[in-house]
Amino acid sequence: MKSHGSEARARSETEESQRERAQSSSPHQPAHVTDDVAIRVQNLSKCYQIYDAPHDRLKQAIYPRLWRLLGREPKNYAREFWALRDVSFEVKKGETVGVIGRNGSGKSTLLKMICGILNPASGSIQTNGRIAALLELGSGFNPEFTGRENVYMNAAVLGLSKEETGIRFSDIAAFADIGEFIEQPVKTYSSGMMVRLAFAVMAHVDADILIIDEALAVGDAVFVQRCYRFIHTFIEKGTLLLVSHSMQSIVELCNRSIWIKGGEISQDGDAKTVVRHYTAFVHQQLNTDVAVSVISKGHANCVRSAPDKSLDKRREVLNNSNLRFSIQLQENFDFNSAHWGAGGAEIVDVELLDSMGERLRVIEDCGTVKVRVHCRALQDLHRPIVGINIRNKRGLELISENSNLTYFLASPPRIDKGRAFFADFQFFLPYLPAGEYTLGAAIADGTQEKFVQHQRRDEALRFNVISSHVVYGQFAMPLEECEIVLKDVEL
Repeated sequence: MKSHGSEARARSETEESQRERAQSSSPHQPAHVTDDVAIRVQNLSKCYQIYDAPHDRLKQAIYPRLWRLLGREPKNYAREFWALRDVSFEVKKGETVGVIGRNGSGKSTLLKMICGILNPASGSIQTNGRIAALLELGSGFNPEFTGRENVYMNAAVLGLSKEETGIRFSDIAAFADIGEFIEQPVKTYSSGMMVRLAFAVMAHVDADILIIDEALAVGDAVFVQRCYRFIHTFIEKGTLLLVSHSMQSIVELCNRSIWIKGGEISQDGDAKTVVRHYTAFVHQQLNTDVAVSVISKGHANCVRSAPDKSLDKRREVLNNSNLRFSIQLQENFDFNSAHWGAGGAEIVDVELLDSMGERLRVIEDCGTVKVRVHCRALQDLHRPIVGINIRNKRGLELISENSNLTYFLASPPRIDKGRAFFADFQFFLPYLPAGEYTLGAAIADGTQEKFVQHQRRDEALRFNVISSHVVYGQFAMPLEECEIVLKDVEL
């Protein structure tokens, strides 16, 4: 168990001095920490001194001492900025935690203190296990060193000996895939090449705790997919702390999320719930002229579907048949389900219909389906936009569509206050892996680039997929034909 408190060193340190620092032990050994805790943060605060002019920094270093010698009250030439204030949380071993928040909220400062790059003003940080971190571009790299030299230096900082790094070097180089550039100085690298090399080292040091700060936003699609495959493998046995502005990445990779706002923890809980509330908050900041309210799902006065006796009989038939794919709605639209928005319109019902317009409770095999979203205008809507999405159990968005594309060349109909209306979405439903899904709906007013979200319900309908069809990706399209044909010419 270690307590981090080392100052960040200049990048120009020699390789030998960085190795010595990596091998030195921390002077503080925290007590009474359970073995199942990977990271413990207690009452953590970080304050920066902000100067309005460069000469104020020199005044702050000299004048207060002189005034104290003269018995006078010293003047402060700096302003305090609290990047973090009294932050406390624990991350258990094996947890995957996403840290979210707007730029400047303190996310990166928190990660740097956990990694030991920054000192806290107060509070303590305790970690249990080897940490591998990928923070801002170029952190930990000496720009004058070659890629090979930086691999050995970074691996040493992370606790590997020269011999251990040598054994893994070929795998690191193959993962980074930067070719002969690995023998060139890092100062000649592009941002993408730098991330490739840093991630490759991090992926081969056998870390217990992985900390990533938005680094995957840089890089080509092939490398990003390689990184995500590694992360998916890592989280099966390790602890992940991830900062990202991609809410899709948070809900896909993390089972818990911490929202930091203004240097303090605003919310800590289930990733889907926290992301939904954070998204509503961001929308409110972008649309300052409207009020956005977030209403969590209530348990009282919920509108539930009436018992469907025929559904039980159909389930029995399905379970005893050879059908490869079926969808069963758990319940009808719940008017009290969680929602948020500015309140200028509301969604009053969401239906799943067949090609004849009949309401469905069970879908057998994939095919063309229709989603009908019933809405009511609570104020005049000049350019209404209705949208739908399908998410898996973890909240990952699989399908998303809205009515705006239909009216790309022509304006949508204006809807007066108090008017009821609906939007139909007809599409071919692909094969989905077995599991639980949600169908969401939203109503907005404006254009694709600038709009006001009046109401959004991410869990308007819930449905289960019962499938024996093999789906390797997020979904699969049914094949109309597939065959292997032998050519007449032999190679």
